[in-house]
Amino acid sequence: MERETWGHPTFRVRDKMFATLAPDGTTAGVKASLDQQAALIGGDPATYAVAAYTGRYGWVNLRLGGVPADELAELVVEAWRQTAPRRTVAAYDAVT
Repeated sequence: MERETWGHPTFRVRDKMFATLAPDGTTAGVKASLDQQAALIGGDPATYAVAAYTGRYGWVNLRLGGVPADELAELVVEAWRQTAPRRTVAAYDAVT
């Protein structure tokens, strides 16, 4: 579900946020583990950065122009998987 919060789109499952989009559409934030965060930033620090406020929980900011579409899709799906209830994830896995 998409909902505007703090003046920009946020994406949620069961009212828990897993991704955000900057108002200008050039950057986004996704939920990640701390290990994923370190790997993304270590691999491409020009594209990925620790998110303000939520970075200590693994959130990553990304410059959308630097992320290939398939990688962005993977990041969003993984963020959703970390946030969604297990039954919802299992139902998703059953059809994909």
